[in-house]
Amino acid sequence: MADGDLSLVVGSRAFGGWQRIRITRGLERMPSDFDISLTEIYPGQADLLPVGPGQECAVMLGEDVVLTGRIDRYQAAISPEGHTVRVQGRGKCRNLVDCSAGIRQDGSTFMQISGGDALKIAGDLAAPFGISVTRRDEEAGNIIPQFNINFGETPFEVIDRVARYRQVLAYEGTDGNLILARAGSGSMASGFVLGENIEAASVSLTVDERFSDYYVVWTSVDALTGIPQAGGTTGWTHAQVSDPSMVEFRPHGFVSEQIVDGRDIAEDRAIWEMNRRNGRSQSIALTCDSWRDSAGKLWEPNARAYVHAPQIKIEHRSWLIGEVTFRRGEDGTHADVILTPPEAFEPAPSALTNGLFQIYQAGPAGAAAAS
Repeated sequence: MADGDLSLVVGSRAFGGWQRIRITRGLERMPSDFDISLTEIYPGQADLLPVGPGQECAVMLGEDVVLTGRIDRYQAAISPEGHTVRVQGRGKCRNLVDCSAGIRQDGSTFMQISGGDALKIAGDLAAPFGISVTRRDEEAGNIIPQFNINFGETPFEVIDRVARYRQVLAYEGTDGNLILARAGSGSMASGFVLGENIEAASVSLTVDERFSDYYVVWTSVDALTGIPQAGGTTGWTHAQVSDPSMVEFRPHGFVSEQIVDGRDIAEDRAIWEMNRRNGRSQSIALTCDSWRDSAGKLWEPNARAYVHAPQIKIEHRSWLIGEVTFRRGEDGTHADVILTPPEAFEPAPSALTNGLFQIYQAGPAGAAAAS
């Protein structure tokens, strides 16, 4: 399947002929961004490219839009040896990570969120920047009680905090708008197999950032309600989640950034913390020889893909694409993909008891049973 060429669309004009290309999208990368360049005058043009910082743009790979946003930087250089043009930009959600939350265009402020589900809160924070928010699963989520925005926080810092409580991912779509979603259940038409389309791969199995017990404390509006645990003897109010796959005692405590209620939100936060740490402890980074799967679809974050690389102990896995970088240069066309177990982003407690490090410890028999 042909990968296609990159076009930078500004207004009604599309500019091609780029010699070095990099576009990156990811579940935990906000926003998507691109970096493209060429080392000769744009074919058919007598002057420099008529594009500049601040302009709205779209980046296309073949017929597919992969990023919608604005140009951040335009750099041009000329010398007796040659002429170079470089353009860098990011998706529309750039304003959610650059700007301050709670300030409207008329100069008025709102430092307090009156409550709502994750979709409503994210929508209120994104609206001043012309960014819409959609949720890709049917569950609306519980109402999050009233809370304050810390002055100087960015909109995405607040959105990410809310997303952690409600155990959803917050990432940018190809149209530049924000998506809230659980771990994807859809799959790519094909995957990655060493000896077929994988050019290079590395696996990372870690345990140093995982813990046996997660203790979460929170601050209540009425400080007196947060001193003793009702009917308990510990002397502190907390939520706890345990990971049965951890064989040694490794407690980890942290503060949940909430100001009202407590246990339900704190338990959700603890589960999300455990699952994400477990997921990050098992990952594969690979380089593929194409931007697209066998059906011609670009590799998509939050989609599952088959992975088989037995030489590095990854056999017959269906893992989640966490990040993908589309690039092209003197060494050809490549996609750099990072995949993790989908359990890393599931809302229910998941100990990943068949973790790769346990399989590795069990030897060939354990690996055969797991596959």
